[in-house]
Amino acid sequence: MIGGFLDYSPGDSFLHRLNPLAKIFLSLMLCVSCFVTDSLYFCLFMILLDLAMAAWAGISGRAMAMLEALVKLSALLFLIQVFFIREGNVILLLPMDIRVTDKGALFSLLMALRLIGATMPLALMLSITRMNDLSNVLVGTLGIPYKYAFSLTTAIRFIPVFTAAMAGIIEAQTARGVSFDTRNIFTKIGLIFPLCVPLLVTSVRKIEGAAISAELRGFNLRKRESGYKNYPIRAADIGVFLFAVTVAVLGVIVP
Repeated sequence: MIGGFLDYSPGDSFLHRLNPLAKIFLSLMLCVSCFVTDSLYFCLFMILLDLAMAAWAGISGRAMAMLEALVKLSALLFLIQVFFIREGNVILLLPMDIRVTDKGALFSLLMALRLIGATMPLALMLSITRMNDLSNVLVGTLGIPYKYAFSLTTAIRFIPVFTAAMAGIIEAQTARGVSFDTRNIFTKIGLIFPLCVPLLVTSVRKIEGAAISAELRGFNLRKRESGYKNYPIRAADIGVFLFAVTVAVLGVIVP
């Protein structure tokens, strides 16, 4: 599922044509704005903004699937967090002195919305940015050593590979009679955990092959000047930079 979210989605929208650096800055500022604000309404606005940008880029279906997955994860975190905050007025009292307070509910809800609002921008921007462009702009524009940029983009590239490998292992186990359809999360974890060993073995083999390929292509000889593609900052990119800063400032000042 995660791999599908991070796969590049080709297109010719305004967001696709932006400088990769502008996309990175925009996604980071949207993430920061979710963490600096204490307003539930602002976090909801950020989620709606993420969905609007996804629709603009033509990946609204992927964004809705991502939102559904994040809502399930956030609901689980909300249920875990809400019972640990005992300050405030009690709004629900359960056996064994388990209580839910108004402050605990508000804080847990804010944390859940922050998780959704801060995760979606990065995933959406990565899905409309080629990894080669991301690597080139990190090296050529920001001056980050190529080996670090390569490590970052390679890690992102391998997520879909590992996801597909895990799906293949699960299908093989299902064909052998193992049922993964149980709704008990602990039982499901117990079934999936042993599958990490063959996944690890497969991953090491793939990484070793990728390392040999990189060495044969002159990985150690790559420098900042080795890139052949330029990424100029245009007026649209400057507008996106200003918009991102404005959103972050609003996150600070909105009560």
